[in-house]
Amino acid sequence: MKLSSAPVRRPVSDVQVVSFDGSTTRRRPDRLATEEPMEIRVAGPGQEPEPFAVAMRTPGNDFELAAGLCLTDGLIAGPDDLDSIAYCLGADHEQMFNVVTVRLRTRVADDVRHRRYLSNSSCGICGKAALEEIEVRCAVVGEGPPVAASVLGSLPELLGQHQRVFDQTGGLHAAARFAADGTLRATREDIGRHNALDKLIGHALLERALPLADDILLVSGRLSFELVQKAAVAGFPVLCAVSAPSSLAVATAEQMGQTIVGFLRDGRFNVYSHPERVDVNA
Repeated sequence: MKLSSAPVRRPVSDVQVVSFDGSTTRRRPDRLATEEPMEIRVAGPGQEPEPFAVAMRTPGNDFELAAGLCLTDGLIAGPDDLDSIAYCLGADHEQMFNVVTVRLRTRVADDVRHRRYLSNSSCGICGKAALEEIEVRCAVVGEGPPVAASVLGSLPELLGQHQRVFDQTGGLHAAARFAADGTLRATREDIGRHNALDKLIGHALLERALPLADDILLVSGRLSFELVQKAAVAGFPVLCAVSAPSSLAVATAEQMGQTIVGFLRDGRFNVYSHPERVDVNA
């Protein structure tokens, strides 16, 4: 698979703010998490690229985001389905860094080419016509390794140490994958929770590391249905969040054989599904 060279895009934007401390005001510089639209186009052999999705994302790891979204949305089954990922060229042959074309090795079905949606920074399923359209069929995840409670308790701090853009802005979500012993394998940040996970999964896809049957997923916010579904496609057996899961997230995890750990903070947590993977005595 071919990847065009990706430019350095700024995940943060410099602004001026008026800061009020309770008694006085002053102007000072500040930094915000960058949010920009990225259109993802898809094409198979002999097909012209057609818009597939628009993701409101933080620039960076754009090809991973495109690859991960194509996988978790059911457009591809693995890295062998990808031919190339590249930024598009405009009318004057300038690179359009907010438009990415994913070329596949098989033709894209017409109903898929005409199914366009907006993936915004707060909801990974917005713009889709019905719940049935987002159901991605995948196998129940594997057994996965047992995970010690002490390892789970250490993960939020490890993630926090690698949230570089969050440290500058305070406005980004993160997703990370760990080995069962707590070794950090990879982390990604984005203004959208689902984008951060798609980037993480896209990275594993391009590295041919899927399925992630021996890994632990940790997200910096809450666990919703679409995150559990994406994690199931990637093969994660254990999903952790520093906040709460939703009811549909837990029901989906029960069905897919995944362990959900919520409110993972200060060495404490709740296990909502398949607790047999968590060794509370270790």
